Amino acid sequence: MPPAPPQQSGGAKRGMFSVLGPDVTVTGNVTATADLHIDGRVEGDVNCGSLAQGTDSQIYGSVTAEVARLAGSIEGTVRVKTLTVERSAKITGDVEYENITIENGGHIDGRLKHMSSVDVGPRAVAPAPATSPVAASSPFGTAANEEAA
Repeated sequence: MPPAPPQQSGGAKRGMFSVLGPDVTVTGNVTATADLHIDGRVEGDVNCGSLAQGTDSQIYGSVTAEVARLAGSIEGTVRVKTLTVERSAKITGDVEYENITIENGGHIDGRLKHMSSVDVGPRAVAPAPATSPVAASSPFGTAANEEAA
């Protein structure tokens, strides 16, 4: 008799998790609504709510999650709101985050970008140089000129 299909209810995902063991290789994208623990190899993008990556795990593709604790190797873009990069982790690619912790020895070869700077954009910061004439008339600039005279 085949097993019954899992029940689909809104709150049933809480407390569930999926594991890709060390002997598993996935070729293709992985999407999980439950928490995901990867100890194997993924050749594709990973999209989940919470990700735990084992030290011997390899991901070749982008990673998108709300929360992630990375300990293996990743080659691709990482976009995580709350990110912990463990000492054994090696990330090759750009990292976008809201909160980040990098343990001593954690390795990131790419650009770090805070998510709020993605939303605000550099154009919102551009008017700041217009205030530089005020800095020229500051008491520090005047005092230096008066001492030189």
